[in-house]
Amino acid sequence: MPAVCSIPLTRPLHWLRLGWRDLVRCGWISLAHGLALALAGAVIVAITYNRFWLLAGAISGFLVVAPVLATSLYALSRALERGETADARVVSKTWLNWQNNHFNKWGNDYWCLVQFGALLALAGTGWVLTSAALITLLAPLPINNPADFVQHVMLADSGFLFELWLVLGGVLAGPIFASTVITIPLLLDRRLGLLQAVLTSWRAVLANPLPMAFWAALIMALTLLGMVTALMGLVLVMPLLGHASWHAYRDLVDARGLPQRDVSDQEAR
Repeated sequence: MPAVCSIPLTRPLHWLRLGWRDLVRCGWISLAHGLALALAGAVIVAITYNRFWLLAGAISGFLVVAPVLATSLYALSRALERGETADARVVSKTWLNWQNNHFNKWGNDYWCLVQFGALLALAGTGWVLTSAALITLLAPLPINNPADFVQHVMLADSGFLFELWLVLGGVLAGPIFASTVITIPLLLDRRLGLLQAVLTSWRAVLANPLPMAFWAALIMALTLLGMVTALMGLVLVMPLLGHASWHAYRDLVDARGLPQRDVSDQEAR
């Protein structure tokens, strides 16, 4: 497995600066990713607004799979790093290259990304169902809208439903963060197996607990900022975090000993 590196506490701020630089250089193609994610979030809100017992889990479950949705943002940052043109062709090759691999779906080919995306979607679905069941079964009254959630869950005079909901969310969020923080950029950039990439991500987190906790807090704060602006802030926040995550991978992992993966190649070997 690749070596992991130690970083200073404030290094995540540098990733955000580099992410902003990449966002500016990519321009509309990066913002289009943010707009697509914001629109997807708006659809979720529209469908589940009067079913807040479902909305609370659906939004957080959507964020679980966000690292997969940002895959082409990592590819754009990699193209800039290589001095290549970061345009729509990079995005299309990133998302369509899985169709070129039909030989070994369980090796270290491009299908690792598809497999990991499916696992994250499964985890997100599991959280949505768990959250909905918890709120539906334990809330003293039906939770149909945000006001009901605030009044009967967050500010309830008795019971610990909100605290239990937060604890369960944290139990899921911690391992998900450790498993994803550099996994997808690593799989995109180098040829290695899915388990190797996930274990490398965990090693990077365990080697840098304070900087990675700071990075997680920055991700949470910026995502909340994007959500409280009627989701419009996500148009800027999501591509910023996506590009910054590429630079997090580059700082945390020394993958020079692994063969590169080129998203434009046929990889069924």
